Amino acid sequence: MTHPLAPFRSALAQGDLSAARAAFAQACAPDVIGHLCHPFGDVTGAEAIFDALWTGLAQAWPDLERRDWIAISGRDQAGADWLGCGGTYVGLFRSPWMGIPATGHMAHMRFHEFYRMSGGKVREFQMIWDIPQIMHQASVWPLAPSLGREGLVPGPATCDGLGPHDPATSEASRTHVIDMLNAMIRHPKQPPEAMELPRFWHHDMTWYGPSGIGTMRGIDGFRRRHQIPFLAAMPDRGQHEAEITHHFFAEGAYVGVTGWPNMAQTLTGGGWLGLPGTGQKVTLRSLDFWRLERGKIRENWVLVDLLHLYHQLGIDVFARMRDLIGECL
Repeated sequence: MTHPLAPFRSALAQGDLSAARAAFAQACAPDVIGHLCHPFGDVTGAEAIFDALWTGLAQAWPDLERRDWIAISGRDQAGADWLGCGGTYVGLFRSPWMGIPATGHMAHMRFHEFYRMSGGKVREFQMIWDIPQIMHQASVWPLAPSLGREGLVPGPATCDGLGPHDPATSEASRTHVIDMLNAMIRHPKQPPEAMELPRFWHHDMTWYGPSGIGTMRGIDGFRRRHQIPFLAAMPDRGQHEAEITHHFFAEGAYVGVTGWPNMAQTLTGGGWLGLPGTGQKVTLRSLDFWRLERGKIRENWVLVDLLHLYHQLGIDVFARMRDLIGECL
């Protein structure tokens, strides 16, 4: 059976904005709520969501195209139905967008978009677009250098992210990821070995983080360039479960998780993202995909709403970018 969002995704893949608008409205409930990454905020109604996102982006990228490389459907632990999509928006960057100067070249921006379905309609929409990735391509980077590698993030190495997926393996995949995360939060209260990384992760895994964190290769690269700085800055990770939510769903070898927010912790140490330890408690929004291979996680795509994190800390990334542009003129 065709998914209600298939016509919308297909229309954007063809660059047909008018058809995409109509298809999105058809797929959504009248009171659909959009939880959108910073600076968009929460938006209600299909028309308002569409205008805030795709209409605005298409004005800067007139030949806007959507390229999905992951699309999985499944039920979370509470029985809610979700569709998770990951991919890249591409287009010729002809006009400024959100204050980011146009480059006149092809631009690419990663997206993770999660849709909660009920009664055949979208009731809730969560999205993170990697807006800092466009700042990087426009050479107006206002943040500290990434510890990982910046660049175009690829889709699954197996090229099977769009299915068909084997339903028999879905629950095993979801259980593996949940067990991995439960093991991870044992540290730093327990020694690093308590996380059992080799048990859950393939030795040659790839962790695709958002722009500002970057991509890491291998367990050692992941630990040195992300996990150690992250935990040193926020050692109370996993200790505020009452303040967060998680929705896990799986299809075949792929697992998705969403929460708005799904992390709450205190920035007590320095170094991560070049930020000082302010002692301030923050929440993080992260939309993630994992791909398992032979019983271990081989690839992990992670988008964190970093702009929202900076906003909580009183840092206006867009103002810093504008100052940088002024210096370049």
